[in-house]
Amino acid sequence: MSDLKKYILFIFLILGMSCELSAQSQNNVVTIKGTVKDNIGPVVGATIVAKNQPGLGIVSDIDGNFTIKVGTHDVLQISFIGYKTVEYPVLEIKDKNNFTVTMEEKNTQIDDVVVTASGIQKKRTLTGAITNVDVAQLNAPTGSLSNTLAGVVPGIIAMQSSGEPGENYSEFWIRGMSTFGAKSGALILVDGVERNFNEIPVEDIESFSVLKDASATAIYGQRGANGVVLITTKRGEKGKVKINIKTGFDWTTPVKVPEYADSYDWATLANEARIARYQTPLYTDEEIDIIKNGIDPDLYPDVDWRDLMLKKGAPRYYANINFSGGSDNVRFFVSGMYQNEQGRYRTSSSENRYNTNATYERYNYRANVDMNITKSTILKVSVGGWLVNRTSPSSGSGDIWQSFAEYTPLTSPRKWSTGQWTRVKGDATPEYKMTQTGYRTIWESKVESSVALDQDLHFITPGLKFSGTFAFDTYNNNTVIRSKNEEQWEAERRRDEYGNLILRRVQSASPMTQRKEISGDKRYYLQAYLDYSRLFANKHRVGAFAMVYQEETSNANFNDDDLIGSIPHRNLAYSGRVTYAYKDKYLAEFNCGYTGSENFERGKQFGFFPAYSVGWVLSEEKFVKKVLPWLSMFKVRASYGEVGNDVLDGRRFPYITLIGTYSDGSYGWGEFNTNVTPGYKISTVGTPNLTWEVAKKLDVGVDFDFFNGKVKGTVDYFLDKRDDIFMTRRHMPLTTGLADLTPMANVGKMKSRGWDGNIEFYQRIGEVDLTLRGNFTYQTTDIIDRDEAANELWYQMEKGFQLNQTRGFIALGLFKDQEDIDSSPKQDPGGFPVLPGDIKYKDVNGDGIINDDDKVPLGYRQQPGLQYGAGLSASWRNLNISFLLQGTGKCDFFVGGYGPHAFRDEDNGNILQVMVDGNRWIPKEVSGNPATENPNADWPRLTYGNNGNNNRTSTFWLKDRRYLRLRNVEISYDLPRTFCQKFAMTNMRIGFIGQNLLTWAPFGWWDPEGTNEMGSNYPINKSVSCYLQVSF
Repeated sequence: MSDLKKYILFIFLILGMSCELSAQSQNNVVTIKGTVKDNIGPVVGATIVAKNQPGLGIVSDIDGNFTIKVGTHDVLQISFIGYKTVEYPVLEIKDKNNFTVTMEEKNTQIDDVVVTASGIQKKRTLTGAITNVDVAQLNAPTGSLSNTLAGVVPGIIAMQSSGEPGENYSEFWIRGMSTFGAKSGALILVDGVERNFNEIPVEDIESFSVLKDASATAIYGQRGANGVVLITTKRGEKGKVKINIKTGFDWTTPVKVPEYADSYDWATLANEARIARYQTPLYTDEEIDIIKNGIDPDLYPDVDWRDLMLKKGAPRYYANINFSGGSDNVRFFVSGMYQNEQGRYRTSSSENRYNTNATYERYNYRANVDMNITKSTILKVSVGGWLVNRTSPSSGSGDIWQSFAEYTPLTSPRKWSTGQWTRVKGDATPEYKMTQTGYRTIWESKVESSVALDQDLHFITPGLKFSGTFAFDTYNNNTVIRSKNEEQWEAERRRDEYGNLILRRVQSASPMTQRKEISGDKRYYLQAYLDYSRLFANKHRVGAFAMVYQEETSNANFNDDDLIGSIPHRNLAYSGRVTYAYKDKYLAEFNCGYTGSENFERGKQFGFFPAYSVGWVLSEEKFVKKVLPWLSMFKVRASYGEVGNDVLDGRRFPYITLIGTYSDGSYGWGEFNTNVTPGYKISTVGTPNLTWEVAKKLDVGVDFDFFNGKVKGTVDYFLDKRDDIFMTRRHMPLTTGLADLTPMANVGKMKSRGWDGNIEFYQRIGEVDLTLRGNFTYQTTDIIDRDEAANELWYQMEKGFQLNQTRGFIALGLFKDQEDIDSSPKQDPGGFPVLPGDIKYKDVNGDGIINDDDKVPLGYRQQPGLQYGAGLSASWRNLNISFLLQGTGKCDFFVGGYGPHAFRDEDNGNILQVMVDGNRWIPKEVSGNPATENPNADWPRLTYGNNGNNNRTSTFWLKDRRYLRLRNVEISYDLPRTFCQKFAMTNMRIGFIGQNLLTWAPFGWWDPEGTNEMGSNYPINKSVSCYLQVSF
């Protein structure tokens, strides 16, 4: 924590200096008289304040005039709803008696325009479902950009599954999962090219848009079937060189991990589990006393492996710098970033001579240069990328965290008291796996380059322009895995006559060996489009757009004999758009894509996918303006379209039947198969009639703006029907002879529907600007057809139920007594007789037997069906405060394995402290109290071994995954301008951020987000951070 203390001390030192210097400076009072206007005339009611002084604020009168007394070192701030806020240092105002302020409408701000495929479009005239995200809301202390989307972007459902450095990213879906085919993720385009966005610093991003419906994604062809994310990186602007520097420090700790019992509780409950099944106790009373008092740490240890091997927290450092500026002819944006993220593994230099901690080190770079070749021609050259160095234990983090759940505190000490490494029942300790088996190092590099030419063709006709882009990206991965072993020894569970350990070597030492893995890919991308936009007679706005793109991707990670894997992936598509707007009130749009794919045989490689959308801006109607003058903007829009998907189960050329060698290498002939002949057989049955998976998308939405921007938002209803989903046939007659070679076909059907939206409230109260935001995404799915055979047990079919819906038995509680068992349907004992305190299940089909025929759909999916966020931001003078609450709903998951299912593997596996302390069914022979044989207990009767009855997947172990999390809290302070000017700075900001600080959830055993059934993955982190941001 010493680094964190230094950062905080440094920041408070700067704050103290700024206050002292500000107090010492002369701030004489002057009077400023002026007028506020826009391009039409005076602005009435504009707010004029002295940004750095309390109580100094007025509003402009009916003629836009104002008079205000301020200090010479103050900053005059003028604001009004619907206009850009402007600031003027008083020292820079030359004519203080006739000062004119010209306000500009927010016609280029994030709230009023939307970035689409063809450029920037007014939100007022937009007919598609597109969300523009305020990039500032994505500024959070996390190593991956995808972790910032949950609760911020309506229409996106995201879930993080790991907090490991380099692996701490979120999986996300636009409007949820809408297909059970091979690909359900969104297309991500960075500067128009398909790229990974997790490694892009948010400081490099100019705009972030999410395209959700068919009218918005149709021009991307098959790539946009599941939605599109458009990211535009920053570019230079004309003006003097601007320099921005940001550096910060984070301290991360886990949100919540399972709490395991110590050796004494483990041994006590092991005895209880055996007594509960009428078995002899595992430990004698003497042994229990030895464990409780720590008398023999060799044979009866008590090791908290996570406390031994994990640090309480881990640091993350980052620094970003960028330069921008230029002239009329050349403009540039250049940036660089360094990030260093440390894992929580505790390693010792005295035990090994290499680093086995999970670390992640990344260098980013970017250079975007725009050159005016002529007055109408712009050449854009962009180069960006990153270098990554990652380390981890040789066995991998997954194995380490599995060991934490599996290796009990009583299994063995970290080392025998004689100094040897321990090994018990063929398994090494978590510490040995982490520190003594070697390490792996991963070097990754990515280079993203593009050249674009923008040509204004106004000399042909006004409003016509051309753009062409060529991009080349390359990615390389070099993984080195170095493995070794040290001697390991096992001890008998007794001592010799002299009290010494009885040891035997069970693992010999082995020298370090090395294995290298190399992979990578390269991508060529070519795109060209014509764009036309024109306004006729000040009424008719006409637009047209035509694009062609071609893409080729080659992978280097295939086997030497993998002919298909060595063939480059290629895509070709043509797309177009036609738009019309009458007085920007009545809107219509037609989009189409004619896209080709290599996955279909000749004659079927291209598909045509149209989309239509309309809109009506009711607020432009005269009767609406008269009746509802406060209705600044109200628009109703609708769209329908079809989009194709060609990613079919991840297979290449699935229409081709593949021939392979016979698995045994030959066919046998003759009476005793003595005549051997090499042979071949069909290994994969092709699907010659294969065609596109088609998404038919409907969207109906409303965009609104009340009281000149004080209340605004969007609400959408969406419906997505998928036909011809590519899947393995499930219902094939045996007479086809394809029992072992079930072919694939376009037979699946599915429906997805839901709502998404956002709302924002803005209010200025005195000198405080308040903004309240909220958003939500709700989505549900129904499987219509999955090629299932008819089943009289209709509830066991997937048809009619949700995608990936959990399934299992319905638990009716615990058996009260033997009479309850005898009068209930017969249950499979699962290796142990059913006794009072065991779980009782519902006989769904009424046949008197509990078996697999009684499994039914239960609850919700593991992925959230509901995700929402709510935030508040407030600014007062130079102080800014904001927070974001984010939550999920309509999601469940099963718990099981080590921990929840205590002693399922006998002496292998930890037990949860929540069970030790909780309301479990305890035999009166153990507790001495009949009341502990409680049929309403939260935990069933214990078993020492795998109880097939109690450990079944059922509602007893089904947990609610919903949660509400304080996702982000930020407090920042901009130092006074007078202080900044003394050091040639335009601004200096100091900030503190808290990430994932609080979580409220009905499930409290561990963090419910993105975890597995026993909470044994690298946990998601919470963090506190501070940063310093300086601009010149």
